[in-house]
Amino acid sequence: MSANSSRAKRIALTDVRVFDGRRLSEPRTVIIDGAVIGTDPDGVETVDTGGAVLLPGLIDAHVHLHGRETLEQLAGWGVTTALDMATWPAELVASLRNVDGLTDIRSAGLPVIGPGGPHSHFGMPTEALVADAEQAPRFVSDRVADGSDYIKIVLEAPGQGGPDPQVAAAVVAATHEHGKQVVAHASSHGAYALAVDLGVDVVTHIPNGETLDTAVVARMASDRRVAVPTLTMMQALSTMRGEPDGFAGACAGVAALYAAGVPILAGTDAAVQPGLPRLVVHGESLHRELELLVAAGMSTVDALRAATVEPARHFGLGDRGAIEPGLRADLILIDGDPLADISATRKIRKIWCAGTEYTPAN
Repeated sequence: MSANSSRAKRIALTDVRVFDGRRLSEPRTVIIDGAVIGTDPDGVETVDTGGAVLLPGLIDAHVHLHGRETLEQLAGWGVTTALDMATWPAELVASLRNVDGLTDIRSAGLPVIGPGGPHSHFGMPTEALVADAEQAPRFVSDRVADGSDYIKIVLEAPGQGGPDPQVAAAVVAATHEHGKQVVAHASSHGAYALAVDLGVDVVTHIPNGETLDTAVVARMASDRRVAVPTLTMMQALSTMRGEPDGFAGACAGVAALYAAGVPILAGTDAAVQPGLPRLVVHGESLHRELELLVAAGMSTVDALRAATVEPARHFGLGDRGAIEPGLRADLILIDGDPLADISATRKIRKIWCAGTEYTPAN
């Protein structure tokens, strides 16, 4: 998808059904007043939507950024906010913040990795390897100084090359002292259990193969942890490895977390890694993620919340995730009813990023 944008202006969207986080409203009027949702109808340009559906801009709770083209791809599919889970250097991340008319970002910056896990071969700076617990406070302080919005730690099962559990615990403690959240990569059962034991705030990925242990699921619920399963990536990995049956375990894990009341956020792990196949593309993949979450047992309402209300809540983005006066005018106008058929989120008619229209070219 390619696109063009026009600067924010005052618009009244009439005869539009609004997703309010629980249901679709009766046809009403929504006013875009510059960068925010407004209330004053005087002097606005009127756009008759003909009964279309208006959603809050979608939030992808797990991406990797690579440049302005990433923002273009995300915006063109209605992903108006992206939570980056590892991009460096800090100067690159800074250049992608607050780009007018494109997707807004938050970022972990440089993550913590172990000496021998798979991510140690991704060409990360040596600074990402925190060798002992005494180095953890400095690492976290440096990331905060760089502007990181939260701290990412790449966990592996004990003995599989990830950060030493004592180091990981020190990273979690230092991060919480700074008032930041810890997001843990955990794609194996051992790593997932370790993440829960460490008290991280958000666990991203979910193991393929066997379903999550019931005790781990119970701890996720009782400790009020948040899950970002990235089913799109887990399915792609299962297919690439010739283990299609393994993905059923990931879906069963999502079903178990959902039944236990664990907050689930929609994230894709979309990335471009030199030398590796591109398994998940930016933008379109979030719509696929919603479809997979529904297939795993989530209601269509909760799947939409997983890409709007819930990530805004759990990542402290109080200015977005809903369509209410004063909030950012991050909006998607679609045809069809996504509560009846979640794939309707793909039928995009118009997109606004902070009030600036971004229209995909078909």
